[in-house]
Amino acid sequence: MLTCQSVRYVQKMLISYKVNNLLILSTCFCLRTSPRLLCVATQQKNTGQNVEEDQSQSQNEQKVEPSSAEKMLTEEKAKLEEQLKEVTDKYKRALADAENVRQRSQKLVEEAKLYGIQSFCKDLLEVADILEKATESVPKEEIKDENPHLKSLYEGLVMTEVQIQKVFKKHGLLRLNPVGAKFDPYEHEALFHAPMEGKEPGTIALVSKIGYKLHGRTLRPALVGVVKDA
Repeated sequence: MLTCQSVRYVQKMLISYKVNNLLILSTCFCLRTSPRLLCVATQQKNTGQNVEEDQSQSQNEQKVEPSSAEKMLTEEKAKLEEQLKEVTDKYKRALADAENVRQRSQKLVEEAKLYGIQSFCKDLLEVADILEKATESVPKEEIKDENPHLKSLYEGLVMTEVQIQKVFKKHGLLRLNPVGAKFDPYEHEALFHAPMEGKEPGTIALVSKIGYKLHGRTLRPALVGVVKDA
């Protein structure tokens, strides 16, 4: 009969035998699967390289795409700047035209204020001429205290003439009595030319009719006689 120690010994031997068999099987399994593992690793490595290449290619495409987009944006910017330049130029021209129109309109309004009474003044000039002729037609020797009616009438005519000249001056209407002045075709109208001793040629020797200017503009030229060379 086997003793207890013999049984234990046999069990240990069996356990040791099983362990050795397991080690041998695991070694064989590892040897068999290692090529597959190597292939899988290689495939994974190649796949990783392909992925990296795809990523780098996509990055390059992304880099190329922004450059074309930037080019389009640059062209669009140039077009917009050109349009802005044209619009600004048109705006400045429109402002200049509007300012010119405003100045012309303002000038026309001012001239209308100044010269709007031009026709009325021309009509009043005839009245002033009649008053002047009336006072000049009265003989000075007849204006005496012995003839009070004529004296009063003459004084009234003179006062009226003075007053009308004050009104003319107030509204910018001035007399032109250019005796001895140089002949100016813009202010004078020559009725005749005659030589006169002691007078400079081209000067006015006689004023037949008084002229008038309204705010510096000749309203009626003075009718004059001009001295010429002998």
